[in-house]
Amino acid sequence: MERTEGGETAVHRERLLDGLRAFGASYTELTRRFAGFLGLHATDAAALAEILYAEDKGVPLSPARLAERVSLTSGATTNLLNRLERAGHVVRVRDQADRRVVTLRASPEIQGPAQEFFGGLLVDPIDALVSQYSPETLAEFEGFLARLRGTMSAVLAEDTTAG
Repeated sequence: MERTEGGETAVHRERLLDGLRAFGASYTELTRRFAGFLGLHATDAAALAEILYAEDKGVPLSPARLAERVSLTSGATTNLLNRLERAGHVVRVRDQADRRVVTLRASPEIQGPAQEFFGGLLVDPIDALVSQYSPETLAEFEGFLARLRGTMSAVLAEDTTAG
């Protein structure tokens, strides 16, 4: 794999980070609109989107994992989940084998509205974009994103308060 030298690396880094920041802003706006669609606070909608996404992938979130995904304390996450549960959007499910394990599931009542909001709005345009690239290019990009996520996780895990 070819590496760029000095200034070229900085140029590519800045372009990539600018693109990722812009995508992050767009994703935040999409979540804000989802919140408005459901009549929820943006943080509640972001948490609900994370729960729906994890469930779609077949790996439901625990409350602790949700707290990490939405950057909230465990207490704030409990309050958020209580609100979503009272609204009928989320249910907490205890594992049958180990009752201490709790996973979060979207309620059947929220599945329809979520599909209505995200279905054609997001899936079709992204599928059209993805279909323009070869499987090899997509695999390379997926690998880059995975390594970038790992790098960011390592940076965030460092204790910056020591010194």
